[in-house]
Amino acid sequence: MNNLMCKKILLSLFAFLMPLVIFAQDENGIDKQIDETFGWLTGWFVNLVFWSIPITDAISIPLVLIILVLGAIYFTIYFGFVNFTKFGTAINVVRGKYDDLETGGGVDVSPDITTDRGDLLDTIRIEGEHGKGEVTHFQALTAALSGTVGLGNIAGVAIAISVGGAGATFWMILAGIIGMASKFTECTLGVKFREIGPDGTVYGGPMYYLKKGLEAKGLGFLGKIAAGFFAVMCIGGSFGGGNMFQANQAFQLFQHVTGGEESFIAGYGWLFGLIMAIFVGIVIIGGIKSIAKVTDKVVPGMVVVYVLASIIVLIVNAGAIPNAIGEIFSGAFGTAGMAGGFIGVLIQGVQRAAFSNEAGIGSASIAHSAVKTDYAASEGLVAMLEPFIDTVVICTMTALVIIVTGAHTQGAIGNYSQGAIVTANSFGTVMDFFPYILTLAVVLFAFSTMISWSYYGYQAWSYLFGRSKGAEYAYKSIFCLFVIIGSAASLGSVIAFSDAMIFAMMFPNMIGLVILAPYVKEELDKYLKAIKKSDA
Repeated sequence: MNNLMCKKILLSLFAFLMPLVIFAQDENGIDKQIDETFGWLTGWFVNLVFWSIPITDAISIPLVLIILVLGAIYFTIYFGFVNFTKFGTAINVVRGKYDDLETGGGVDVSPDITTDRGDLLDTIRIEGEHGKGEVTHFQALTAALSGTVGLGNIAGVAIAISVGGAGATFWMILAGIIGMASKFTECTLGVKFREIGPDGTVYGGPMYYLKKGLEAKGLGFLGKIAAGFFAVMCIGGSFGGGNMFQANQAFQLFQHVTGGEESFIAGYGWLFGLIMAIFVGIVIIGGIKSIAKVTDKVVPGMVVVYVLASIIVLIVNAGAIPNAIGEIFSGAFGTAGMAGGFIGVLIQGVQRAAFSNEAGIGSASIAHSAVKTDYAASEGLVAMLEPFIDTVVICTMTALVIIVTGAHTQGAIGNYSQGAIVTANSFGTVMDFFPYILTLAVVLFAFSTMISWSYYGYQAWSYLFGRSKGAEYAYKSIFCLFVIIGSAASLGSVIAFSDAMIFAMMFPNMIGLVILAPYVKEELDKYLKAIKKSDA
């Protein structure tokens, strides 16, 4: 895609999209009409992706959720319960204990080279000439975490518990634990089949391991189709669920804590979005290194602040914790609780809560592919920590806060803005200023999610349209514009469609993961042997 073509596309998009920003604050504006028309045109796709299998008259489970869970269980068993047995190893990799295993240099290659790591020749050749990555294990972890830790952890948990009861918490934790195996699989493949450009920029993720990995298995045509489908879905998901949704909900909570309809920001969502778009633009222009430098400071910091605030609430309500834990287990294993728990997990998975870690979707492998390492499995183990932190730690802390303060008994919650408000009110039972801390966390979560999804979307964009600077700036400019639109408009159908695109990424990804799992086992065995040898 040449620069002139990019400019024409950008001008056309700005001409089409700017009216949305102008009229977004008018509830009878053009955005509402577009939303209704868009919903009518794309509803079939949303219904297809989230097609549900009825269990009872009142309960149905989306097929996408069933595939994610069955896939996670399969990988957990196939890799010998790696999410349990290699948890300590993963911690040590992040700590840098095994950094001495990395050569720190390139790999000399020739057309007939063979390597003990079993990489494809074109990948090894590029790595040998230009280095092995851009970021550290810790930075890759935080960059990926910044794309998953967000409103699902705060608002989604409140929704799940309000619908499924306290027992939903147990199923959230279980989903996070088995999801670790899926994340390990996809991120190991992301490193193994990545490509590195002439300037050292890393290109990786499902697009590459689907195309190259399936080709190596004699399934080249299937690989190209699967990779292309994934890339298209990823671009759409980055504009919607990874961008507009985040900006919109961050604005809604900010407006709530500053006075609601009487807030000084009421009616100025476009201004909130413009400010956020400026900060997002500053970061994403720098690429993954810039993103990693931000996220390896912002993500740990905001997680610590959020967890500390949760701990304070739990200390104040310490007497209620035993009953809360009892309520979680009794609710999870009671007849009604089992059904409610599954509904809760369903909501978490489809609406970014228990499955806010996106294990099995494939998105995080794009960020993890940029790691500096000689061993693909080392980053797979690091990535395994992501669902643990995201779901087992943060979602559980949120759930306990909601349960011990009794907020989950206030009735069903219909959307994320309501869920975030309930969680904020839970914190507010201890100290009046806690909702403001939570609002700051939500804004930071939204910001970090957007900058990471911009990277995911650009990787898919470059796979389809090339790696020129024109193509890069075209995508990033469009992405920043959608930040403004997301804050200003109430595009429910657009966001629903974007969510469907994100979860549609799962279908080609899961097919590839199952077929390519033997490669992952080989990589894991090689890395564990290297560790054993170094310890001897």
